[in-house]
Amino acid sequence: MAEYLKHAEPAGAAGEEVRRVVSEMLLEIERRGEAAVREYSRRLDDWDPPSFRVTGEEVRAAEEAVPDDLREHIAFAQTQVRAFATRQRATLGDLELETLPGVVLGHRHVPVDAVGSYVPGGRYPMLASAFMTVVVPKVAGVRRVVACAPPRGGAGIHPAQLHAMAGSGADEIVCLGGVQALAALAYGLDDLEPVDMIVGAGNAYVAEAKRQLFGHVGIDLLAGPTEILVLADATADPTLVAADLLGQAEHGPGSPAVLVSTSRRLAEDAGEEVENLLATWPTAEVAGEAWRRRGEVVVASGRDEAIELANAYAFEHVEVHAAEAELDAYLDGLRNYGSLFLGPDATVVYGDKAVGTNHVLPTAGAARYSGGLWVGKFLKTLTYQRLTAEGTGAVGPAAEAISRAESMAGHALTARMRLDRLA
Repeated sequence: MAEYLKHAEPAGAAGEEVRRVVSEMLLEIERRGEAAVREYSRRLDDWDPPSFRVTGEEVRAAEEAVPDDLREHIAFAQTQVRAFATRQRATLGDLELETLPGVVLGHRHVPVDAVGSYVPGGRYPMLASAFMTVVVPKVAGVRRVVACAPPRGGAGIHPAQLHAMAGSGADEIVCLGGVQALAALAYGLDDLEPVDMIVGAGNAYVAEAKRQLFGHVGIDLLAGPTEILVLADATADPTLVAADLLGQAEHGPGSPAVLVSTSRRLAEDAGEEVENLLATWPTAEVAGEAWRRRGEVVVASGRDEAIELANAYAFEHVEVHAAEAELDAYLDGLRNYGSLFLGPDATVVYGDKAVGTNHVLPTAGAARYSGGLWVGKFLKTLTYQRLTAEGTGAVGPAAEAISRAESMAGHALTARMRLDRLA
């Protein structure tokens, strides 16, 4: 029976006020277009440039402002993401087969035509989000990727962030933030064609805007506060466990951080280490509040119970700090997670920034039914059929009979007309 040494506070639901504000903004932007976008951008971000589009000259200036070593690290991470996405794409083949004499069925994987990539830049200028939401759709074959990020301090996109967006292969770059950015991507501006799909994370207003825009455009998923769950046995390093919990907690005060351990001693030691680390943690103000509000420590009776607890949480990130011989059992048993990190050397920051897997992942229990962003999200699997008269002879009688049973006489007639031509 699991024992809770620390309970999290209940998560706050997205407020009605957020839904109301977003709805009003989207309606206003849909009605008035760029004039409304400018008003919101000016009021919310103190940003009203002659054009929201980023020029090639601005991209080059940003590149020059980024230190050489950081440019190299960005290029390394982009290469890892591109390589993994390319191998994923190679697993998705087209299909064509003759299922009956004269009946050929098939499918093709066709990329979405235009994607809007929202790259967050509020609390932190997120470089890696550009790799995940620009590189990957380009690997999928998306013709046009429009990258979008908010201005910082009234001075446009953060230089390193802009360099990351451009270097990831964005075809167009727009400097806009928040709801007005997503609306501009979905509805278009005077000089910006609308996109077909919007991807990327953001704050509660961005998430709500994606929810309300879904249907007008496609979306990747609805992301809430980031989550981490660490599974640890008696062999785990309590300091490393504590550091990984706090590393994710720095995203925001609402970010859940949970430890499930098969060792009470490890659970207690890791809890103490969290407090010790917070004394000098560089983002202690945010991470400490997240830990106090949303941190949880659970002692499980054994590995199987720990796995089932993790599956019930269905968290975005799951780390396993366990003996090497146990890792395959965790891999086999865990089924509800956004991304899995096996062994003490596999940490969330690697997946978030540079290892090659995608960091746009399901939260708030969505891992029960969805995976994260990957190259396949940007592909439409389209079926087709090719029939001969022989195929009509095989399929037509069943199609006619089923249509008549459904009282769909017109459907039945279209089958009968073809069958009659066989006589």
